Amino acid sequence: MPRPPFSRRTALHAAAAAVAATQATAVASASATPSPDRRRALRVMSFNLRYASETGPHPWSERRPVMRRLLRREKPHLLGTQEGLHGQLRDIVDDLGARYAWIGLGRAGGSHDEFTAVLYDTDRLTPEEYDHFWLSDTPALIGSATWGNTVVRMASWVRFADRRTGGRFYALNTHLDHAHQYARERGAELISSRLRGLDPSLPRVVTGDFNVAAHRNPVYDTMLDHGTLKDTWDDAAERGRQYATFHGYRPLVPDGDRVDWILVSPSARTLRAGINTFSEDGRFPSDHLPVQALVEL
Repeated sequence: MPRPPFSRRTALHAAAAAVAATQATAVASASATPSPDRRRALRVMSFNLRYASETGPHPWSERRPVMRRLLRREKPHLLGTQEGLHGQLRDIVDDLGARYAWIGLGRAGGSHDEFTAVLYDTDRLTPEEYDHFWLSDTPALIGSATWGNTVVRMASWVRFADRRTGGRFYALNTHLDHAHQYARERGAELISSRLRGLDPSLPRVVTGDFNVAAHRNPVYDTMLDHGTLKDTWDDAAERGRQYATFHGYRPLVPDGDRVDWILVSPSARTLRAGINTFSEDGRFPSDHLPVQALVEL
């Protein structure tokens, strides 16, 4: 930079001092909040798969290729699923490739009925412990439903070790009842209680189809009560356009209700959140849109 004329030096020195002070403040601020390392961030997805069926206008055999291309493109490290059937989940893992595996149990026990399965990238995550519980007054009783809901509901959780960062965290995945508000509220209370009972030193990631709109139902308030979890959509530094996450194979609804959420511990940072509208030739992989978050735990 050329030296300023002598006649303007005093004024420029004063201006330079002010600039230097501003720069020093900016540097100090940047040091206090380090820039995120996206290589350490975790790609998380929650996806109601719509159970596999060959009846109706949207059979699994036609949805599966679209699902395959979506998931291969996004490459989630952690994928919480709802409604998946045993064969359907095996199809998805086969399509994703050898590096993916899954943990789950049919809500009636064994390999029958729908799962709240957790899929994961084995190159990134190693499961250390897992369990399942049912959303009822008897959570250890397989297939139990005691709150008026006619559909059995459950949650599955896994403690993972992150091979890239060396950290550990809990992932919990669930699907609340579609018809009974009382069952949803009691389910949210039970899930929150179970999360509080886990190792408090480890962060949490919660995925699920909660069947109620974020910010507009007591279920949402319960899940975020006491600051134990936060919504990645609200927390995100970058965010895509909002759509109703359940579309039912009808036209997408901009700014619609988010009934599928990814929640994380307050200590986590959400670098990006999105609702994925991927389709091919008008064919969607499910009647829900997957929700995604890039999270630094």
